[in-house]
Amino acid sequence: MRKLFKQPKLLTQLIGFISLVVFIMVLSESVIFSSIIENMTKKSLGNQAMTVAKMAAQKEKIIQAFDDADPSLTIQPIAEEIRKSTGAGYVVIGNTQNIRYSHHKTENIGKTMGTSNRQVFEEGASIIYEGTGISGRAIKAKTPIVNKDGVIIGVSSVGFLTDEAERRVREYRLKLFQISIFIFMIGIIGAIIIARKVKKLIFNLEPEEISFLFKEKEATIESIRDATVAVNKHNEITSINKRARDLLKDDQVELGGKVVNSRLNSMIQSVIQTNQSLINQKFLLGHQLYLIDVAPIILKQQPSGAVLTIRPVSEIEEITNEVTQIKSISDNIRAQNHEYLNKLNTIYGLITLEQYDEARELISDEVKERQDIVVFLTSSVKDPFIAACLLGKINRSKELKVQLEIDEESNLVQIPSSFNTKLFVTVLGNIIDNAMEAASKVKGERAHVKVSFTDFGSDIIFDIEDNGGGVPAEWQEKIFSVGFTTKDGENHGLGLVIVKNIIDLLNGEIYLSTSDFGGARFTIVIPKDMV
Repeated sequence: MRKLFKQPKLLTQLIGFISLVVFIMVLSESVIFSSIIENMTKKSLGNQAMTVAKMAAQKEKIIQAFDDADPSLTIQPIAEEIRKSTGAGYVVIGNTQNIRYSHHKTENIGKTMGTSNRQVFEEGASIIYEGTGISGRAIKAKTPIVNKDGVIIGVSSVGFLTDEAERRVREYRLKLFQISIFIFMIGIIGAIIIARKVKKLIFNLEPEEISFLFKEKEATIESIRDATVAVNKHNEITSINKRARDLLKDDQVELGGKVVNSRLNSMIQSVIQTNQSLINQKFLLGHQLYLIDVAPIILKQQPSGAVLTIRPVSEIEEITNEVTQIKSISDNIRAQNHEYLNKLNTIYGLITLEQYDEARELISDEVKERQDIVVFLTSSVKDPFIAACLLGKINRSKELKVQLEIDEESNLVQIPSSFNTKLFVTVLGNIIDNAMEAASKVKGERAHVKVSFTDFGSDIIFDIEDNGGGVPAEWQEKIFSVGFTTKDGENHGLGLVIVKNIIDLLNGEIYLSTSDFGGARFTIVIPKDMV
């Protein structure tokens, strides 16, 4: 069905609305000012009437004429002269008996005054009021006439007819109307300019088009798998998708709010100030490690904000995890292959030299060592993830030429079902790797790392110690802080931070001390009843 009325364009609506607002404002102000002008005009005429009345009351000839046999003969000419010179409607002089001695209509001289003078005579008051007398409606002023002895002998009454007041008000209103019309025309011109400016700012789009683009953008952002957050240069969030809300809800980053994380803020400000993107920045949030890309938002050739794309390292892609697992297996196989190749060459040499007994002994020792390690781990460590982690590190130590010793007295068979061993092996592997690197760096092929553990009592305890250089006292308070590292290159300084956060998540503790070998000892304590 066709619409009978086509909705006007946004430009027309803006001009009409702004013009209507201007018209209502001008009209309201005109009414208010008109009322003020009327009140001010009447007040002004009242004050003017009082001035004229006092001037007449203080005229010496008028005061002296009250003693004459016929005061009106002297007073009438003086009163008329005052009336004509001031433009008053009337100037009436009366005695205490309310008898007129002057009036612009001479037939009223000698008659009783039309309004009461009680307040003037009894209180000696000067009064201003609006009333109707024989001359018509007027704004009046009355004041007592006092002789030289201070006695009230009469009254001076002056009035300005309201016709005069209304004439003045009409003149003022006409000027006000002309000014209002001028202001209204200015307002219409301003409305057109503003409306065109607004249309230009929104790329000449109509509201329906803007609404569609907004919904399209919202749907696009929500459909993006990665967490996406847009902020302005004040770190205020202007756009955030569902994925970002789920990931960052603990950091109070909601639409209309602000990014409160200090490191995120520093990355945002760095991008805005340098106009350079940041790619694949590692970032620890809570107990999760993320990769963050930050790109500037350019407006009028200037950065006005930034867009953050956040991807949890654990969820970047399933293929990444698979590749990592394959790489780990590959490293172990390479380590074993390297070790077995050396031993195979040794066995080959012994056989070539016909040293058969030595060859059998070497093969027997190797098989026994391998079997001993596997048997020990399977009997002493009931959790397959922890056992696999330790076995992998043993193979890795052989490649690094580090002696990794597992304390034979160690035991780990009473592990609560609530203990997240998948999470814990991240801690264990990280600490052992750091220990092997530290020992190898200082001792070379004489590097030694010892791991011991127990579940005796109410805690699960792991000790990892090495014969490396140890941790200087001034570093011990910093090593668990974000960004602290002794390694070269970017994206370091997060390993021990992740370790500390996971241990906190497991309600445990980690302690740093000096090992018996001269290096560092890390002690991890996880309570059984709190995991």
